[in-house]
Amino acid sequence: MPRKIIIDANPSQTDAIALMMALSSPDDVAILGITIVGGLIPLPVASHNARRIVELSGVRDVPIFAGAAGPLRPIPQGVEVAVPDQTLDGFDSCNPSVQLEEEGAVDFIISTLRHCADRTVALCCFGPLTNIATAIAQAPDIVPRIREIVLTGGSHFEMGNISPVAECNMFVDPDAAQAVLNSGIPCVIMPLDVTHKVVVTPQRLAMFRAIGTEVGNAVAAWANLMERVYSETFGADGMPLHSPCVIAYMLRPYLFTGHHLNVAVEVDSLLTRGMTVVDLWGLTNRPPNALFMSNVDATGLFALLTERIARL
Repeated sequence: MPRKIIIDANPSQTDAIALMMALSSPDDVAILGITIVGGLIPLPVASHNARRIVELSGVRDVPIFAGAAGPLRPIPQGVEVAVPDQTLDGFDSCNPSVQLEEEGAVDFIISTLRHCADRTVALCCFGPLTNIATAIAQAPDIVPRIREIVLTGGSHFEMGNISPVAECNMFVDPDAAQAVLNSGIPCVIMPLDVTHKVVVTPQRLAMFRAIGTEVGNAVAAWANLMERVYSETFGADGMPLHSPCVIAYMLRPYLFTGHHLNVAVEVDSLLTRGMTVVDLWGLTNRPPNALFMSNVDATGLFALLTERIARL
């Protein structure tokens, strides 16, 4: 039986590829809804992108809900934030017929979970955790319903991709991230340490193009669009696929290895805002609150991703 999931995203290129992967896997995951959160991609743009992605997939029975426009606390003045490319070039769907639901994302999360049995729904989170933290704060009775939260965020040895020490999702809303980690809900974290190993090389880009479908061409275009940015900034051989790691874990968890340990997020410092403090050696005596992934079978992940994209 497919596992029930709610996807929470701030869709740009890597989120789009992850959404396609999930939408192509109905035998494995039942998507109860897609909730959109504001982040580096503003909420209106992210919501429009989500509609375009679902339209392109051809799947018509997955509702989309707009959520929080910004973090629990505004990003302080004086903290510079790099603005990413907000487009989803590669296909024509500027005016999608797929529409947003009238219900807000947080209300949808709460009402849906309240109608589910305990530990039956996984939350798959590709962006800042504002929607999730808000739902938990407003309705703590939903906590037992959540099987696990699988998220992209944080880093240890890889340091930061938006500041010298912070990964972007943790940076945008560190308060929400810390609230989720303190909630007692089982958390699985896909940090930069893992996602930077899942890189779209020229050979893998060719695999997407060889699919020969509109979706395959769009995925190739999204991956290729960001290749130059990652090459110039991080010296990478191609675009890392952050968000697809979450869906790959839902489909094939054995592709990943990690450790149960304590992760805390810096919420106050302007210098280290959003930094994840990973207690790898148990030096703080704080109890483990996350399964922090450290390695991935990237070849296996790309084989899975290519096979799923070819289904659409």
